[in-house]
Amino acid sequence: MGLGVCIILIAVGAILTFASDWEVDGVNVDLVGLILMAVGIIGTAVYTSILRRRRVVVPPVAPTITDDERRDLR
Repeated sequence: MGLGVCIILIAVGAILTFASDWEVDGVNVDLVGLILMAVGIIGTAVYTSILRRRRVVVPPVAPTITDDERRDLR
C-alpha cells in the first residue's frame, strides 16, 4: 500500500465520518469512516518508517590510486 492509497483512505474516511448524513441499515457509516482513517494513518506510519530505513546514504568510496596511475612530477 503506497502513500497515495493511505491519503485516499484518510480522505474517504473523513468524508464518511464528518461530511455525510447517510444512514444504511445494519452499517454504521461513521464507524466505517473512522476505521478507514485509522487504517490510512497506520499505513502512512508504516510506509514512512520503511522508506526511512531504505534511504540510507552511503558516502562514496575514494578511488584507490595504483602505482601505474601516479604521475612523475620531476
